[in-house]
Amino acid sequence: MEETKGQGEKKLTIGDIALMGVMVAVIEVCKVALNFLPNIELTSFWIIMFTLLFRWRILFVIPVFILVEGAMYGFGLWWIMYLYAWPLLALAAYVCRKQESVWFWSFLSAMFGFLFGFLCALPYVAIGAAGSGLRGGLYAGFTWWVAGIPFDITHGIGNFALMAVLYKPVRLAMKRIRVA
Repeated sequence: MEETKGQGEKKLTIGDIALMGVMVAVIEVCKVALNFLPNIELTSFWIIMFTLLFRWRILFVIPVFILVEGAMYGFGLWWIMYLYAWPLLALAAYVCRKQESVWFWSFLSAMFGFLFGFLCALPYVAIGAAGSGLRGGLYAGFTWWVAGIPFDITHGIGNFALMAVLYKPVRLAMKRIRVA
Protein backbone atom coordinates (compact mmCIF):
# COMPACT_ATOMS: atom_id res chain seq x y z
CA MET A 1 0.00 0.00 0.00
CA GLU A 2 2.99 2.27 0.19
CA GLU A 3 3.22 4.61 -2.75
CA THR A 4 6.33 6.57 -3.50
CA LYS A 5 6.99 9.92 -5.04
CA GLY A 6 10.20 11.37 -6.31
CA GLN A 7 13.36 9.76 -4.96
CA GLY A 8 11.80 7.19 -2.64
CA GLU A 9 9.89 9.61 -0.40
CA LYS A 10 6.88 8.06 1.32
CA LYS A 11 3.52 9.41 0.31
CA LEU A 12 0.85 9.57 2.97
CA THR A 13 -2.24 7.77 1.67
CA ILE A 14 -5.86 7.96 2.76
CA GLY A 15 -5.43 4.42 4.08
CA ASP A 16 -2.48 5.57 6.21
CA ILE A 17 -4.52 8.44 7.65
CA ALA A 18 -7.42 6.09 8.46
CA LEU A 19 -5.04 3.58 10.06
CA MET A 20 -3.41 6.30 12.15
CA GLY A 21 -6.84 7.48 13.29
CA VAL A 22 -7.68 3.95 14.38
CA MET A 23 -4.36 3.69 16.24
CA VAL A 24 -5.04 6.94 18.15
CA ALA A 25 -8.56 5.74 18.94
CA VAL A 26 -7.31 2.37 20.22
CA ILE A 27 -4.75 4.05 22.50
CA GLU A 28 -7.28 6.57 23.81
CA VAL A 29 -10.12 4.08 24.34
CA CYS A 30 -7.82 1.69 26.20
CA LYS A 31 -6.48 4.55 28.32
CA VAL A 32 -9.96 5.71 29.29
CA ALA A 33 -11.18 2.14 29.90
CA LEU A 34 -8.40 1.52 32.43
CA ASN A 35 -8.53 4.94 34.14
CA PHE A 36 -10.00 3.35 37.26
CA LEU A 37 -6.74 1.41 37.81
CA PRO A 38 -3.93 3.70 39.01
CA ASN A 39 -0.89 3.47 36.72
CA ILE A 40 -2.13 0.40 34.86
CA GLU A 41 -2.33 1.35 31.21
CA LEU A 42 -2.12 -0.04 27.70
CA THR A 43 -0.64 3.12 26.17
CA SER A 44 2.92 1.79 26.50
CA PHE A 45 1.87 -1.55 25.02
CA TRP A 46 0.18 0.04 22.01
CA ILE A 47 2.97 2.51 21.32
CA ILE A 48 5.47 -0.35 21.26
CA MET A 49 3.26 -2.58 19.10
CA PHE A 50 2.32 0.17 16.65
CA THR A 51 5.97 1.20 16.34
CA LEU A 52 7.02 -2.37 15.60
CA LEU A 53 4.32 -3.08 13.05
CA PHE A 54 3.42 0.24 11.47
CA ARG A 55 6.84 1.93 11.75
CA TRP A 56 6.90 5.58 10.55
CA ARG A 57 3.17 6.09 11.07
CA ILE A 58 3.80 6.29 14.82
CA LEU A 59 5.41 9.67 14.15
CA PHE A 60 1.91 11.00 13.41
CA VAL A 61 0.04 8.92 15.99
CA ILE A 62 1.91 10.07 19.11
CA PRO A 63 1.46 13.83 18.55
CA VAL A 64 -2.24 13.37 17.80
CA PHE A 65 -2.65 11.20 20.92
CA ILE A 66 -0.88 13.87 23.01
CA LEU A 67 -3.10 16.62 21.57
CA VAL A 68 -6.24 14.57 22.28
CA GLU A 69 -5.05 14.02 25.85
CA GLY A 70 -4.48 17.76 26.30
CA ALA A 71 -7.87 18.58 24.81
CA MET A 72 -9.58 16.09 27.13
CA TYR A 73 -7.72 16.75 30.36
CA GLY A 74 -6.17 20.20 29.94
CA PHE A 75 -2.70 21.29 28.97
CA GLY A 76 -0.97 21.16 32.35
CA LEU A 77 2.59 20.36 33.33
CA TRP A 78 1.87 16.64 32.91
CA TRP A 79 1.20 17.35 29.23
CA ILE A 80 4.74 18.71 28.72
CA MET A 81 6.05 15.38 30.01
CA TYR A 82 4.05 13.51 27.38
CA LEU A 83 5.80 15.49 24.64
CA TYR A 84 9.05 13.61 25.23
CA ALA A 85 8.14 10.48 27.25
CA TRP A 86 5.97 8.76 24.63
CA PRO A 87 8.25 9.59 21.67
CA LEU A 88 11.17 8.23 23.72
CA LEU A 89 9.34 4.90 24.14
CA ALA A 90 8.64 4.77 20.40
CA LEU A 91 12.30 5.50 19.67
CA ALA A 92 13.41 2.70 22.01
CA ALA A 93 10.98 0.30 20.32
CA TYR A 94 12.17 1.33 16.88
CA VAL A 95 15.85 0.92 17.78
CA CYS A 96 15.12 -2.58 19.14
CA ARG A 97 12.60 -3.49 16.40
CA LYS A 98 14.42 -6.68 15.36
CA GLN A 99 13.79 -8.26 18.76
CA GLU A 100 10.93 -10.75 18.82
CA SER A 101 11.17 -12.11 22.36
CA VAL A 102 8.10 -11.52 24.50
CA TRP A 103 10.44 -11.31 27.50
CA PHE A 104 12.53 -8.58 25.90
CA TRP A 105 9.46 -6.46 25.18
CA SER A 106 7.99 -7.17 28.62
CA PHE A 107 11.26 -6.05 30.22
CA LEU A 108 11.48 -2.90 28.05
CA SER A 109 7.88 -2.01 28.82
CA ALA A 110 8.47 -2.59 32.54
CA MET A 111 11.60 -0.42 32.51
CA PHE A 112 9.65 2.38 30.86
CA GLY A 113 7.00 2.11 33.58
CA PHE A 114 9.60 2.09 36.35
CA LEU A 115 11.35 5.13 34.83
CA PHE A 116 8.22 7.08 33.88
CA GLY A 117 8.23 9.13 37.08
CA PHE A 118 11.91 9.93 36.64
CA LEU A 119 11.23 11.13 33.09
CA CYS A 120 8.30 13.17 34.32
CA ALA A 121 10.44 14.81 37.03
CA LEU A 122 12.51 16.68 34.45
CA PRO A 123 10.14 19.68 34.11
CA TYR A 124 10.21 20.04 37.90
CA VAL A 125 13.99 20.32 37.72
CA ALA A 126 13.64 23.10 35.14
CA ILE A 127 10.91 24.92 37.08
CA GLY A 128 12.77 24.57 40.37
CA ALA A 129 16.00 25.76 38.78
CA ALA A 130 14.23 28.81 37.36
CA GLY A 131 12.93 29.69 40.82
CA SER A 132 15.86 28.83 43.07
CA GLY A 133 18.84 27.76 40.98
CA LEU A 134 20.06 24.39 39.79
CA ARG A 135 20.36 22.96 43.28
CA GLY A 136 16.74 23.87 44.05
CA GLY A 137 15.67 22.44 40.69
CA LEU A 138 17.41 19.14 41.34
CA TYR A 139 15.81 19.00 44.78
CA ALA A 140 12.35 19.70 43.32
CA GLY A 141 12.74 17.06 40.61
CA PHE A 142 14.21 14.50 42.99
CA THR A 143 11.50 14.89 45.62
CA TRP A 144 8.75 14.74 42.99
CA TRP A 145 10.27 11.56 41.54
CA VAL A 146 10.80 9.87 44.93
CA ALA A 147 7.23 10.66 46.01
CA GLY A 148 5.94 8.83 42.93
CA ILE A 149 8.09 5.69 43.18
CA PRO A 150 5.21 3.50 44.48
CA PHE A 151 3.21 4.51 41.39
CA ASP A 152 6.20 3.78 39.15
CA ILE A 153 6.50 0.30 40.66
CA THR A 154 2.83 -0.35 39.89
CA HIS A 155 3.32 1.09 36.42
CA GLY A 156 6.32 -1.14 35.69
CA ILE A 157 4.71 -4.32 37.00
CA GLY A 158 1.51 -3.57 35.08
CA ASN A 159 3.45 -2.89 31.87
CA PHE A 160 5.38 -6.14 32.26
CA ALA A 161 2.26 -8.22 32.88
CA LEU A 162 0.25 -6.67 30.04
CA MET A 163 3.08 -7.09 27.53
CA ALA A 164 3.77 -10.67 28.67
CA VAL A 165 0.13 -11.65 28.20
CA LEU A 166 -0.79 -9.63 25.09
CA TYR A 167 2.38 -9.45 22.98
CA LYS A 168 2.15 -12.76 21.10
CA PRO A 169 -1.59 -12.83 20.33
CA VAL A 170 -1.75 -9.15 19.38
CA ARG A 171 1.42 -9.32 17.28
CA LEU A 172 0.05 -12.35 15.41
CA ALA A 173 -3.29 -10.63 14.79
CA MET A 174 -1.65 -7.38 13.73
CA LYS A 175 0.75 -9.11 11.33
CA ARG A 176 -2.32 -10.49 9.54
CA ILE A 177 -3.70 -7.00 8.96
CA ARG A 178 -0.36 -5.23 8.55
CA VAL A 179 -0.13 -2.55 5.89
CA ALA A 180 3.44 -1.41 6.51
